[in-house]
Amino acid sequence: MTHPAPLYLDNNATTPLRTAAAVAMKDVMGPPANPSSVHEFGRAARLVVEDARLAVAQLAGCRASDVVFTSGGTEANNLVLSQYTTIITSAIEHDSVRAAHPNTRFVKVTADGAIDCDDVQRHVDAIPAEMRPSTLLSIMAANNETGVLQPLHEIADIAAAAGIALHSDMVQMFGKASIDFATTGISYASLSAHKIGGPAGVGALLVRPGCRLASLLKGGGQEQGRRSGTENLIGIAGFGAAAKAARDDVDHFTTMAGWRDAFETKILAALPDTVIFGKAADRLGNTSCLVAGAKTAETMVMAFDLAGVAVSAGAACSSGKVRASHVLEAMGAESDAGRAIRISGGWATTPSDFERLADVFLHLYKQSG
Repeated sequence: MTHPAPLYLDNNATTPLRTAAAVAMKDVMGPPANPSSVHEFGRAARLVVEDARLAVAQLAGCRASDVVFTSGGTEANNLVLSQYTTIITSAIEHDSVRAAHPNTRFVKVTADGAIDCDDVQRHVDAIPAEMRPSTLLSIMAANNETGVLQPLHEIADIAAAAGIALHSDMVQMFGKASIDFATTGISYASLSAHKIGGPAGVGALLVRPGCRLASLLKGGGQEQGRRSGTENLIGIAGFGAAAKAARDDVDHFTTMAGWRDAFETKILAALPDTVIFGKAADRLGNTSCLVAGAKTAETMVMAFDLAGVAVSAGAACSSGKVRASHVLEAMGAESDAGRAIRISGGWATTPSDFERLADVFLHLYKQSG
């Protein structure tokens, strides 16, 4: 008896490595390659880094000189937040923002999971004029659990009017929706390679000209003094190749929204008590976060796994443990926070994947009672 191949639908956690990224990484393995060296080997490595920097910049809609390579989105978030003495952020941010600074104030979100711009305005207005140059507003572009897109243009207007810098964790939006960093009014943005088919362990911080940025690490002054430490050449090569391959993905994710919506329609028809978080809001086309039964998310994730389908809890995971979702709690859905399942497609996802998911989903939830 043959079994279907495992189905991977946890792309908001990490994505499969693209073939182009794997090839680019393999190509730079072996030869001695420090991009700071001035001899032939070093110059060849520097070309790889700068080619990747340009590819990331083109996907993000910024200048190559705006791109600072880091070890990932977490470092990028911590790096920018460390530059300021006061942080205003939201209750639904990734933990690498929520826990990165000792002086953090949190704005509310609506029941649909969108940032409450009136509350942003109240927090900004409460900052004295003399404190505003040392205050940073940090709001994610798209939530990793619900996929809800945040009103960054409105938030950027609030920040600009108050003279406060704005940072956005764009890790989930990058490669899934159009980004034009140069025209957003955002001062900083965090990116990650392994969310677009690149390797884990490499990311970037976008920095608008004139915005402050001093390296957290003391040492060699790499990345124009903005991030010390020998560049991760292998990872950066993979990041650049993934960014080049991802240029045509926006249409794929737009189309995927239709597959996702058809899946949700089928689930609601069969299980009308299902709750889909953020359904009334603008969402990334690849993400669905929902509650359809009384079983805990941890139990159902294991059941999906046994059925050959990889999904995740609508909660942050640490060391394999599932904890209640701070995102859903912030949305006022505390009673559902431990039962939500997150489904997230990726660059390799097909329509048949969502069709198979629907069949498995209905079988498991009807079976679970």
